[in-house]
Amino acid sequence: MSVRIVRLGTDRGAGEGPRLGTVRRPPRGVRKEDYASGNWYDTWLPELSPSAELVASARAAQSEAEWAAFVKAFRKEMAAPGPSHLLDTLAVLSHSGAFSLGCYCEDEARCHRSVLRELLAERGADIA
Repeated sequence: MSVRIVRLGTDRGAGEGPRLGTVRRPPRGVRKEDYASGNWYDTWLPELSPSAELVASARAAQSEAEWAAFVKAFRKEMAAPGPSHLLDTLAVLSHSGAFSLGCYCEDEARCHRSVLRELLAERGADIA
């Protein structure tokens, strides 16, 4: 079993398990009852998304230095007790169940989900 890091709204992979949406806002124009059937997410975890201010800085980042500043600030947000405990829990659960975390961004390398992948790996998560 393991955790997968995915792009929300894409086709689900075999054995992916439930999708956890780590986004600040639900998908636009999609009815709440269609989130799961539309391959968005099965449950919403906005606690693992960047603050609105950090989302804006990530979108505006054009240089590696600007992206690195976003990563540092997002890691600081994820070090707060609530998100940190949630990441610890997900890391433990990754050893006994399959689930996935996702965001809407097309490029994982420029998305907070790449940082979530690192944070989970640092906690010993089983990552697919």
